[in-house]
Amino acid sequence: MSTAPHYTRDHLLNLKPRFPTFVGIDSDGCIFPTMEIKQKQCFHSLIISFWKLEPIENALRQTAEFVNLHSIHRGQNRFPCLLTTFELLRNHPEVCRTGFQLPSTRALREFCESGLPLGNPALEKRVQETGDPDLQRLLQWSLAVNEAVARTVKAIKPFRWVLDALKNVQAHSDVICVSQTPTEALVREWEEHDLLRYVEVIAGQELGTKAEHLTLATSGRYAPDRVLMIGDAPGDLKAARTVGAHFFPINPGHEESSWERFCRESYSRFLEGRYDPRYEATLVEEFTALLPERPPWVTP
Repeated sequence: MSTAPHYTRDHLLNLKPRFPTFVGIDSDGCIFPTMEIKQKQCFHSLIISFWKLEPIENALRQTAEFVNLHSIHRGQNRFPCLLTTFELLRNHPEVCRTGFQLPSTRALREFCESGLPLGNPALEKRVQETGDPDLQRLLQWSLAVNEAVARTVKAIKPFRWVLDALKNVQAHSDVICVSQTPTEALVREWEEHDLLRYVEVIAGQELGTKAEHLTLATSGRYAPDRVLMIGDAPGDLKAARTVGAHFFPINPGHEESSWERFCRESYSRFLEGRYDPRYEATLVEEFTALLPERPPWVTP
């Protein structure tokens, strides 16, 4: 029987501050270099097989890699990212040239817009309530992704400088993991590398959005300018802005240098109240320049 901790929204609501500062940290692509292997070997391969997209595999992979790794959509929940992938795929030159009939996204869109926590438990309940075959396939795909990740993603160490950062942050701030990855996978990966000791809570997709995680954990307990979100995706920036927190970017493709800057410069500025708007804006500008909105095959 697993002894891994089980986290609920109550762990966020009942978080007791030990310090006047709070830090939320994303996981995939931020703590661990796992984005590429998870997306390319697990998510994208299973999209192809579950929706029978073998005739347009190259187009699907190009689109899914853009959405999940190289665009403003990076780091979002798997279900909205899947919806965006299908939407962009409709205008991909290969799909337009071949006339390939893409699957309906009605059920997927309704689930994404339902207001429910976008995780497998809520989706499973929706399937039981509706019996919708498209939702059933979506659930089977999502479960298969989790199984593939558990089989495939092992022994991937954190980025350099992460352990130094976690040790320093834990000594001066309250810390949680804020992610849209399933909690079970997060706990497994953090536990594998003995990192659970550095965070109070592991908050995954089942506990709500990243903004909800931050709100539940910090509201009424920390001044907004004493809260910092660290992440590698625009969704992390958006979550920080939603709660009025500061944001520190881990730049895709420059993760180690980002963590080094955090350790050598940025965290001390945050603790000392010198994480001013001009300094943060410079970091955010570097970050957003790396993640375009339009795929390369779409002209302005």
